Amino acid sequence: MNYQLNDTGDYLRLSYNLTTQERPTLVFLHDSLGCIELWRDFPQKLGEATGCSVLIYDRQGYGQSSPFTEGGRQKDYLAHEADVLNRLLTDLGVSDAVLFGHSDGGSIALIAAAKYPTLIKAVITEGGHIFVEDITLTGLKAAVKLYQTTSLKEKLQKYHGEKTEAVFRAWTETWLDEQFRDWTITSFLPHIQCPVLVIQGEKDEYGSMAQVEGIVQHVSGKVEVFIVPDVGHSPHKENAEATLEKATPFIETWVS
Repeated sequence: MNYQLNDTGDYLRLSYNLTTQERPTLVFLHDSLGCIELWRDFPQKLGEATGCSVLIYDRQGYGQSSPFTEGGRQKDYLAHEADVLNRLLTDLGVSDAVLFGHSDGGSIALIAAAKYPTLIKAVITEGGHIFVEDITLTGLKAAVKLYQTTSLKEKLQKYHGEKTEAVFRAWTETWLDEQFRDWTITSFLPHIQCPVLVIQGEKDEYGSMAQVEGIVQHVSGKVEVFIVPDVGHSPHKENAEATLEKATPFIETWVS
C-alpha cells in the first residue's frame, strides 16, 4: 500500500494490519538505514502479544518509498518527519498510536509525542538521540569505513536499491557535519505528557547513558528505563525476546 505525500507524486510505502479498533495501533519508525523489511518479525510479534494493530512504513528516501527530494537534508529533518507522521496518522484515522522508534525513529517518536499529544498514547524509544555525542560521531566514522571496505553497501542495496548511496550519505554526512554538532531536541521533551519507555543497549555504539538520562530528566510524563545487557544499538534484533518481554507489559499497563 502506498500513501501519497503530495501532488508531485512522492509517496510512502506502508504495511498496515488493522486487527482491531478497540486496541491502539503500534507504529514502528525505523532507523537511519532502515525500512519495513529490516524490522524482521518484531512488529508482528509485539502486535500479537498486545492484541494491537501494526503500522510500519518506509520513510521517504528509504526502502520502496519514493526517493529523497532534491535540495539536501535540513538540520531539522527529524522534526519534519514527525510532521509527516502526524499527517499520515490523521489521514488513516489513527488517534491512539503507540510509537516504537529505533535510533532516528526514536527521536522522531519523541518529537511527535511533544508536538501532537492528542494522537500519541505512549512512546517506546530505542537507541534514540536527543543530542550529538562524541561516541555518536565515532560510531558514524566506523560505519563509513565499513561501507567503504566491506559488503555493507551490497547488503543495503537489497533493501534500498538505487537509493542506497543517498540513504547512507544522508545519514553520515548530516551527522558528521560540523554545523549539526549543536543539534538537540531537548526543548521538545517537557511537552511530552504520555508515558515513555526508554530502551538502550548496554553497549550501544552510537550513544551513551547520557541520552537516557536526558530523556528521563526532561519529559513530563511517566518514564521507564530498560538497559538491555550485552547488546549494542539494536536491542530488538540483538535480544528480541528481552525487548518484547519489557515492551509488552509497558503497553498493557499504559494503554489498556
